[in-house]
Amino acid sequence: MNNLKIIFIQRFYFLFEILIIFLGIFLFMLIPAFLLPFFIDFNSVIFEPLYFILRAAVIIVAIPLFLYLANFLMSPQRKKLILEEDISPSENFLSLFSVAKNNFKYQLLYGILLLFLIFIPLDFFTYLFLPDMLPYLSDVLNPTADYSYNSYFMENYYVFLVSVIIIQIFVSIYEETLVRGFLANRGSDYLKKMSAVIITSFFFGLGHFSYILAMPGSGLPIKFPIIWFLQTFLVGIILAMLVLRRHWIFPVIFAHAVNNVISAHSIWNYIHGNEYSLMSFIVYIPLLIIGIFLFVWQFSLIKESLSIGFKEFFSYFKKDSEIGENWLERIVRIMMDFLFGLIIFVIGVIIL
Repeated sequence: MNNLKIIFIQRFYFLFEILIIFLGIFLFMLIPAFLLPFFIDFNSVIFEPLYFILRAAVIIVAIPLFLYLANFLMSPQRKKLILEEDISPSENFLSLFSVAKNNFKYQLLYGILLLFLIFIPLDFFTYLFLPDMLPYLSDVLNPTADYSYNSYFMENYYVFLVSVIIIQIFVSIYEETLVRGFLANRGSDYLKKMSAVIITSFFFGLGHFSYILAMPGSGLPIKFPIIWFLQTFLVGIILAMLVLRRHWIFPVIFAHAVNNVISAHSIWNYIHGNEYSLMSFIVYIPLLIIGIFLFVWQFSLIKESLSIGFKEFFSYFKKDSEIGENWLERIVRIMMDFLFGLIIFVIGVIIL
């Protein structure tokens, strides 16, 4: 089997498995979508937090169940395509959530470093140099809509604080479970690791770029969704590489959730008429100072991680010497990864 044929077949079987999992998630998501409104009024302050809690719980249950089903249905056909033996994809997925006593502090440290050295500086400098980003985000989230799941932004601070902590924890669990826990982790069984990273990060970036289609944001400059896409694409690469290297998902959930809570405060302050300078001086600048201390304290670990990360990233654009890849096959592989990221995104929009 030549390399070009392998490139197509590997991605085809991975895409077919994704379709099974996405359909399973869709079926399970009908539970909170249809049952919850029968028990709790949509306008209740507890509706949104409870909805996001159930959504996160559903995806953690649905993915391993339908991974088991997909593995049962597809095992004979794609046995030779898996790069490494995968006795139980479901167990492999669930093992990502394992936090042992002897590695909890290391997982927490990685989460803290991601938060202070990646997420916080990225948001701070974006809001600082592009102050119109906050109006854009507040518009596309559309908290004043009749059936908005972001109406908690319009509540008083104490209701907002409790809601945003609960919601963003479970939003992060949902997104990281789907994108890094399933797509990147399972993709690395079918494809080279960096192909799985690029495909899923492109999918993640497109998910944020898609807010350009939201009615409230339709009249705003296109540069804002492009910037949001670039941010999330870059962050997605970093998070996916960490998950695949360490086989830990807690650090990325932790960093993602805490950053979302902080960023949501910037949006809440804007909506309620407060200047961004208030957030920058009270919140972001102290956090940036802490980040500098963390960078100095953990410099050797950061240097090692950066060295490994850059090496893996740039290897993606080189010829794969293990399979004797030529220049055409390399170009096709890269183009197919971005194309499949787009296809997965479209499938996700339709099904999820």
